[in-house]
Amino acid sequence: MLKAIAEGRGQLVGGRRPNLAVDGLWCDFTATNDLVLGGLVRSAGSTAVLTTTGAAVLDLLAR
Repeated sequence: MLKAIAEGRGQLVGGRRPNLAVDGLWCDFTATNDLVLGGLVRSAGSTAVLTTTGAAVLDLLAR
């Protein structure tokens, strides 16, 4: 999910507890909430973007 968001393929829909779609398909609600509430992902309009922390986590996971 983080990689797809970093590639600009994610859309957040909703408010405090948003839903995430990647390539038009809905992602796991619990995982989405964990990413948002954990400060890894935020909304930029309807687009999902990584926070600085989210980008650092993705970098660690990609090693």
